[in-house]
Amino acid sequence: MPKKYAIHTKPAPNRFKAITPSGIIAWEEGCLKCAVCVKKRCVYRVYEQRGLDSRQMVDSIDNQCMNCLRCVQGCPKELIHKSSNPEFKSLGDTHWTPDIIAKLWAQAETGKIPVSGAGYPGPFSGDGFDAMWTDMSEIVRPTRDGIHGREYISTAVDLGKTPRHLVFNEKGELQSRIPKFLDIPIPVLMRVPSFGAVSEETIRGWAMAAKRLGTFLCLPVHQGKKHLDRYRSHLMPILPEGLLKSGRGLRGLRAVELPWTETWDEALNSVRKAMPSALISVHLPLDKAVKQRALALARAGVSMIHLEGSYSGRAMDDDSTAMKDVLRSVHRALIEEGIRDEMTLVASGGLALAEHVAKAILCGADAVVIDFPILIALECRMCRRCVKGLSCPVEIEKAEAPWVASRVYNLFGAFHNQLLEVMGAMGIRDARRLRGEVGRAMFFEELDKPVFGTLGEVKEGYELE
Repeated sequence: MPKKYAIHTKPAPNRFKAITPSGIIAWEEGCLKCAVCVKKRCVYRVYEQRGLDSRQMVDSIDNQCMNCLRCVQGCPKELIHKSSNPEFKSLGDTHWTPDIIAKLWAQAETGKIPVSGAGYPGPFSGDGFDAMWTDMSEIVRPTRDGIHGREYISTAVDLGKTPRHLVFNEKGELQSRIPKFLDIPIPVLMRVPSFGAVSEETIRGWAMAAKRLGTFLCLPVHQGKKHLDRYRSHLMPILPEGLLKSGRGLRGLRAVELPWTETWDEALNSVRKAMPSALISVHLPLDKAVKQRALALARAGVSMIHLEGSYSGRAMDDDSTAMKDVLRSVHRALIEEGIRDEMTLVASGGLALAEHVAKAILCGADAVVIDFPILIALECRMCRRCVKGLSCPVEIEKAEAPWVASRVYNLFGAFHNQLLEVMGAMGIRDARRLRGEVGRAMFFEELDKPVFGTLGEVKEGYELE
């Protein structure tokens, strides 16, 4: 049995004060001057340590307050109030919500699983992966515990092509061609996001984290400069469209990615000739033609296909179609063709939380690629000021590579522990077995239709009899 894979995290403090969901408003007018003020009874001593960050104009009390509400409830004149922060509500957009951004910040800072208290206060169902639940079938008896080491749970996956069968001669010698595949200890790869205040130092930090974690960083080939040479074994350059004339400058790379074009077969052959030992991934957008294209690539012997959804986790050409549904259809088509086990499917697009990793794998992916979570880990607010040519409010481009690497390392540590927790509750000990295991998943649409589908359309103002 291989050595247990563990990500040992350490706190990586924020460079800037985080924007909090709420703040404290303490009025002085009308104060009764109690002998022992409720502010002095604060167990977290936030009022004693209160200060103003002159650079950001942020009150320290908003970050230190633990929301116990003791001061709010204890003030006899009700002069202390908690109010929602409008700046927090303006973070991100409809997909990358303020809550998601805050959770990613916390995980990158501490490396711990985000826990907000007892119970789940969120919605029952939603769009995309929110309309999908994992079946905790093992929860009625002791679960498999991979986090604390009492049981071994493997999160390793293989990237590449596996043969349908092996051929041996009469002497027992292997006659089959040994396939090219790479083993990574966690089913999550990274990719440089499409926007952000990113500098060479930022990319170097991401590459450092990829090497330390044992995974890959996907990036445009022009960004793989000499300062990344020591991390080349964990880089996956995205090649430009067209034929690759030579592999000069690509030595030492174990994997590359090729964009989809109508002449993909010619481009694929040119890359195979220039880089015969490299694993080649072909990048496909999730659209209406993705199923036929994926089948064509798999029949041609492509060892790895990267399926990318939209920025918000939807199909590229149809915002009403969730990425999980397209991913399931491609997975089923490859199974029906009898070639699913001979290649690797990698999914990306809108994956924001650790639960999305497990759910994408349940829908048929072998691994996933995340992009914006590693940017948000660097305190990005998803404000898109960089897209408009404006300065970054948290100066991401000025962050040093070791700090960048530590933040991403912590994020992966929290993701890894949550994946172990989900797999343990489902009784699955190997991430490879999680792939396509829809029997351990529940889909809202499939459960809702047989129960409530016969009721017909219900209009507001009518009662069911």
